[in-house]
Amino acid sequence: MAPKAEKKPAEKGPAEKKPRAEKKLPKEAASGTEKKKKKSKKSVETYKIYLFKVLKQVHPDIGISGKAMGIMNSFISDIFEKLAQESSRLARYNKEADHHFAGDSDRREIGAAW
Repeated sequence: MAPKAEKKPAEKGPAEKKPRAEKKLPKEAASGTEKKKKKSKKSVETYKIYLFKVLKQVHPDIGISGKAMGIMNSFISDIFEKLAQESSRLARYNKEADHHFAGDSDRREIGAAW
């Protein structure tokens, strides 16, 4: 029998970094007929880029934090929503007012015809 190898105590040296897990690439379907559709994210529209552009026009040397930008984006969204509600209310009011005026002129014309 061969002599047994002696076990040496582990030397303490620089810790070896484990290789990172590689990203798995999408595998092509074996048959070629099956293709998976990618789920597309719904884009969320924000005013962040526009706010940043205006900030740089007004104060080129000042920045803004992400939290503050989120607050400003919410503020602009709320103002836009209120503006849209008010314009809808005014359009509805004007439509009703036009309808009433048109009805009055029709009645006058009909009364004059009798």
